[in-house]
Amino acid sequence: MREWIPVSTSPRGRLALAAVQQFGAQPFDEVTVSALAADAEVTTGAIYHHFGSKLGLYEFVRADVERRLLDRMEGAADAASEPTAGARSALLVGFDFAVREGFSRLLGTPPAGSEGDRLTDLLAAQHASPLLGRVIAAAWREALAAVADGADPAQARAALEAIAP
Repeated sequence: MREWIPVSTSPRGRLALAAVQQFGAQPFDEVTVSALAADAEVTTGAIYHHFGSKLGLYEFVRADVERRLLDRMEGAADAASEPTAGARSALLVGFDFAVREGFSRLLGTPPAGSEGDRLTDLLAAQHASPLLGRVIAAAWREALAAVADGADPAQARAALEAIAP
């Protein structure tokens, strides 16, 4: 079994599922260790045992969610007949996935740490321009952040469609 797919009935898996739900609904600073533990039906010590910290748990679930997102976006880009259409399709497929799964808040900010930004890298490759990839990734994240803050997903999607090359 791959390390990044938790077994949902294990304490580690229950923590990951609770974290996806809570970090998807609230900003990082508003999620508490005690609430995460309570939702997962574990002690707070389990968070530190399995992930080292709340940030470690956040980074774990963020990486998992990003993997699922990027798999879909890469598939959409690869299925298109031309690079520009692939980039547009990837943006919209990724947006729809993030909104549908409740990942808007979680993915509406750039990743923390120094591992790089795979979304920006994917979009830069589609446009053969690192700067354009950064700009489009920022717009995509802003559309998700707006949805997380209560904006109509259809309007946010339409805004992405309007700017997607």
